[in-house]
Amino acid sequence: MRTDFDPAAMPRNDFYRLLTAVVVPRPIAWVSTLGPEGTANLAPHSFFTVASVAPPVVQFTSVGRKDSLRNVEATGQFVVNFAPEEMFEQINDTGTDFPHGVSEFDAAGIASEPSLRVKPPRVAASPVALECELHSTVGIGDSTLVLGRVVHASVADDVLVDGHAEITRLRPLSRLGKDEWGTLGEIREITRIRHADWRGPAGGR
Repeated sequence: MRTDFDPAAMPRNDFYRLLTAVVVPRPIAWVSTLGPEGTANLAPHSFFTVASVAPPVVQFTSVGRKDSLRNVEATGQFVVNFAPEEMFEQINDTGTDFPHGVSEFDAAGIASEPSLRVKPPRVAASPVALECELHSTVGIGDSTLVLGRVVHASVADDVLVDGHAEITRLRPLSRLGKDEWGTLGEIREITRIRHADWRGPAGGR
């Protein structure tokens, strides 16, 4: 048995809650921007992924017109700060709907540091920062897809093992449904199979 849901027949928020409960886990782009007046903004966005490798482009979606989007449109720059488990409460704090002009860095007591290639500051305690120049935006319904070309990546030495960002040291947070968040949990490894080595479905091996 299954239950069917028709988005055309449902209120927008009801289907939004369904989408965010089944498209999981979602990585978090902790986006820092700088307003035209110089106020630093920081907000989590859980519609986030890699869009291109060469050139390196990441994307996040602003649902509605939030300060992150307005600032990116005005300045053409932003930073995606990694969202680590140890900063769970501070990341959640920056999702508060503070009035326009209030810096989440200041309100949530989060230390910043200068970026190398862009003007928006980085989160000092975040282990990874992807500094981005705006590539383009795409309006889709009530949301805007923001694509940023990564012009610099800064990674803390203590999460690197042989030059590779080690997942057990990064300890990423993810968003789930409702007010739920996910942590790293069990890690499983499996090698991708080349066609030359294919032996049939896994259940038949």
